[in-house]
Amino acid sequence: MQDSFGHIVHTIQLLPIEQKEELKFLLEKYLIEEKRNSILTSYNDSLVESKKKKLKFSGKISSLKKML
Repeated sequence: MQDSFGHIVHTIQLLPIEQKEELKFLLEKYLIEEKRNSILTSYNDSLVESKKKKLKFSGKISSLKKML
C-alpha cells in the first residue's frame, strides 16, 4: 500500500496547478462528508444507547467524575 500511496503522491506532483487545486477541493469535500457520516453514526449509536437506558446523566461534577 505504501508503494501505491507514493505513486499517487508522485502522480499528483506532476499535475498542473489547476488540477491540484481541483483535487484539493474534492478531498476537502470528501473529508467533510466522512466527518458528517461519523457524527451521524455517533448520534445514532447514542440514540440506541439512550433507548436501552445505557446513558447516565448528571448535573453534579462529583457524579460525573465517578461515571468516568
